Amino acid sequence: MPPARGGGAIATVRNGIVWLVLLWSVIRVSAQIDPVSRQLFQFGVNLPIEGKSPLSAYAFYYENIPGFIRTNWTLRLAVAPVYLDSELGIRGALGEHTDVGLGVAGGGFADSYFEIRDGTFLDRESFTGHAADTSLSVYHLFNPTPENRTPQSLAEVPLQALVRVSPHYSWFVRDQETDRAFAVPEDLASFSVRAGLRWGGREPLLVADRAVELSVWYEGQWRMNAREFGFRGDRTLEAQSHLFWGRALAAYSFTNTLQSFELSTTAGAVLEADRFSAFRVGGALPLAGEFPLLVPGYFFQEFSARRFALLSGTYRVGLPPLADWSLMFNGSVAALDCLPALDFDRTWISGLGGGITYRSPSGTWQAVGAYGHGWQGKRSTGRGSNAVSLLVQADLAQTSRQLQRVWQRVGPPVLQGLQGVFRR
Repeated sequence: MPPARGGGAIATVRNGIVWLVLLWSVIRVSAQIDPVSRQLFQFGVNLPIEGKSPLSAYAFYYENIPGFIRTNWTLRLAVAPVYLDSELGIRGALGEHTDVGLGVAGGGFADSYFEIRDGTFLDRESFTGHAADTSLSVYHLFNPTPENRTPQSLAEVPLQALVRVSPHYSWFVRDQETDRAFAVPEDLASFSVRAGLRWGGREPLLVADRAVELSVWYEGQWRMNAREFGFRGDRTLEAQSHLFWGRALAAYSFTNTLQSFELSTTAGAVLEADRFSAFRVGGALPLAGEFPLLVPGYFFQEFSARRFALLSGTYRVGLPPLADWSLMFNGSVAALDCLPALDFDRTWISGLGGGITYRSPSGTWQAVGAYGHGWQGKRSTGRGSNAVSLLVQADLAQTSRQLQRVWQRVGPPVLQGLQGVFRR
């Protein structure tokens, strides 16, 4: 999935909570087969302070298993409450440096849509969508380095290509709040082709200590039975859409001064854009897409853009008396060309935020609590919007290793004590 789009993995349930049940950033869109063994739990929530909005959140378990059954197979899984996404990667399937990935995904709420128009969340025009798809991916590495070796220079940073084809099927149902006169889209079969080049990359982690990336992407989407929907067919799904986007990113940590930064710029455009293919901008959930378009202080995915350019930055500085804690400051500015039907009258938006980050000494746990203000957000109180967020990451594999080491130290004395009790 490219930067978060209108048909993203979001569902409105009866109690008003919105769950991002699928994190495409983790499984479906990386430009390589992940060689690192991982067991991660990720949680994030974005809460607006004013204005009616669904509560936006994600919770999922991610596992990457190199050497699955065979030494050149890698299994990747993302498991959310009602969705499973998987890919089996086969290294060297088409040559020494050309891999193949076979993906299967399915479950509830992945293609749900919520309408936000001129700063107002319209639940009467929102609906639930479920999905299933498969994919065939080809990954090629142009400049291989010795296995398990960290690149020693910029010339050794990996340059990779991806080509993916994916049939997709969506079926839509009304929410309890959907207006009776509003017709949801008919069940939809679609087909997409994606191609891209990535130099470097960023790991799917809450905080990346070091990263560098330059990437360019294209995705074509073809819908087999696109028809009108809404109030008497007042909105359409395009029969085809073509998306183009790119990103430049750099992140670095200065361990001697307890400072770190991350800077990124992302830009994109859609030909034949509609509500499902437009880029969605806003909010503070960094793992809701491989290319998250974050602007603090706004609703999650508040803006639907045909074209955009986004500049974002994050700076962290440690608190010397509390070595595990740091202050975080972030800001974003974006130029937008929004869908005309969604009535946003500004071409620029900006947001600034700050918060506090905790990172356990072993790196097992990370958490970020933050506040953001958006100057152009339109609310009933006037211009200006505010939101808070909480992000948590747990490295379960590292936690398990630590527990094993603890047991190795305390387990034998405990067992000997229990044996003595039983003998007595």
